[in-house]
Amino acid sequence: MENLLGLLRLRVHRGINLAIRDTRSSDPYVVVTMAGQKLKTRVINDTCNPEWNDELTLSITDINIPINLAVYDRDTFTGDDKMGEAEIDIGPYVECLRMGLENLPTGTVIMRVQPSRTNCLSDESCCVWDNGKILQDMFLRLRNVECGEIEVRIEWINPPGCKGVF
Repeated sequence: MENLLGLLRLRVHRGINLAIRDTRSSDPYVVVTMAGQKLKTRVINDTCNPEWNDELTLSITDINIPINLAVYDRDTFTGDDKMGEAEIDIGPYVECLRMGLENLPTGTVIMRVQPSRTNCLSDESCCVWDNGKILQDMFLRLRNVECGEIEVRIEWINPPGCKGVF
């Protein structure tokens, strides 16, 4: 793919206090979409606090396209119920990548991103140097639902032959 800038590894860690969509619980999973790509986590049965720890990889051709996450409750006999959605803006993360940093001590905070009306963050999110790479952990507040958050981590991968973001 000639326009490929790189890959973004998205680790969907867990859901926190997700909405109940069955009798007493839910069977949640996450669908991640971006520019025609669609990836899913596995279903975790009977919980509103699932731990997926699933790694999904997106091909990035345009850093301005947001990453959309939608949480669903798996149903056997009817259509799956939506449990909220969130959006990831990778702009601040890419800004950190473009700084061209090297040889920082592990744990160095490069940038702090604050929650606002224009993002889905429920808490401050930091871009952190970790053993030669930059990671960003986020708690995303789900929209269009009564409650719930998703914890995710993003990490950039530069495969050979990609343009990169620099």
